[in-house]
Amino acid sequence: MADRYLSFTGTAPGRFLTRRLGLPQPAALRRWSPERPDLDGGLLHLTAGKTDLDLPPVLARAGLGEDTDGRPAAVVLDAGGIRDTEGLADVHAALHPVVRSVAASGRIVVLGAPLDPADHHQAAAQQALEGFTRSLGKEIGRGRTVNLVRLTDAAAAESTLSFLLSPKSAYVSGQVIEVGEHRPVTPHDPLRPLAGRTALVTGAARGIGEAVAETLARDGAQVVVLDVPGAEQDARRVAERIGGTALPLDITAPDAGARIAEALPGGLDVLVHNAGITRDRRLVNMSAERWIQVLEVNLASVLCTTDALLARGTLKRGGRVVATASIAGIAGNTGQTNYAAAKAGVTGLVRSLAPRTLTEHGVTVNAVAPGFIETKMTAAVPLFIREAGRRMNSLGQGGLPADVAETIAWLAHPASGAVNGQVVRVCGQSLLGA
Repeated sequence: MADRYLSFTGTAPGRFLTRRLGLPQPAALRRWSPERPDLDGGLLHLTAGKTDLDLPPVLARAGLGEDTDGRPAAVVLDAGGIRDTEGLADVHAALHPVVRSVAASGRIVVLGAPLDPADHHQAAAQQALEGFTRSLGKEIGRGRTVNLVRLTDAAAAESTLSFLLSPKSAYVSGQVIEVGEHRPVTPHDPLRPLAGRTALVTGAARGIGEAVAETLARDGAQVVVLDVPGAEQDARRVAERIGGTALPLDITAPDAGARIAEALPGGLDVLVHNAGITRDRRLVNMSAERWIQVLEVNLASVLCTTDALLARGTLKRGGRVVATASIAGIAGNTGQTNYAAAKAGVTGLVRSLAPRTLTEHGVTVNAVAPGFIETKMTAAVPLFIREAGRRMNSLGQGGLPADVAETIAWLAHPASGAVNGQVVRVCGQSLLGA
């Protein structure tokens, strides 16, 4: 459904009226397209404190040249060397003069370091960067985003920085992403990094799942479009359009994992758990059937299918598992105790399974947590609730299925092996939750 308020505020009368009434003035976001794959403008690289990161070669490959006109499209502040509160003054000194000049739909990425358990002064200073980043994201406006990346190896973070410094991250803001140490894998074709890889997307016949399938296919993957038998016609339509294959299957079936493995004798490189349902009621009015249905589809199927595909060796070394959580699982939501429980369970799965799976199988496990995304489901939400969902975030608007898909594509990238155990919110920095 079209966001008429966003369209209205983009007109001269709309800007005048909303300014006079003190209403939100969301900016149209700059998203990726083949014609405009990069941000419009240059990159400004700043440093606060001492640094050991070799950033220039990595930033040079992000697609942005050096800022020359004082209107940077992106600012990267390396603050990983800050170890005390005095060093935080350097953060203010570096960003205070340039924040106002960042272009609309621009990016600010703050680079921090992991918290040192043996140095509480360093830990305090580095944790302070999180509060700083989240607050700046809420006040910067004009479609600009602010994120924090904790890292120790610049090369391992190349895919993450390229994503955050591109139009693909338009609806990702206020996030803290931890990047470990891992030798990056450079794809043969940067424009098709998933070429030669097989991806399976559950619930891919429509909505967000369809967008994910399209995006992974764009990046070169051979995509298996999985959905329930009742949606087989839609699944085949999507598969035909993207050059993939359809797999009609109830993901909650006891033998779902075995049947997926049989359908993929050559193995699987990317597993995206997108299938999900809602059966909303307040707990006092919720039947056991509604509770069980949501937990089975949204959580139990994710656990069982992942376990089966790992145990059978269907997920190849270097593979990626990306599950769909939700801000409802982080902040809770009235009438969604079942849904929030399931989505919070996905977060627990990721945090527990990710380190073991990387060690034992060479597979990363991450999740995306969408906020208000413009789909047919949210279009059916009552008007005032829908408007609240759209406006209650730092960007003042709902996201698009493509925003979730681009984030999943980054996590699925061959060079994203250092990103593991992360739950990344795709919510425009929703005001709900942390």
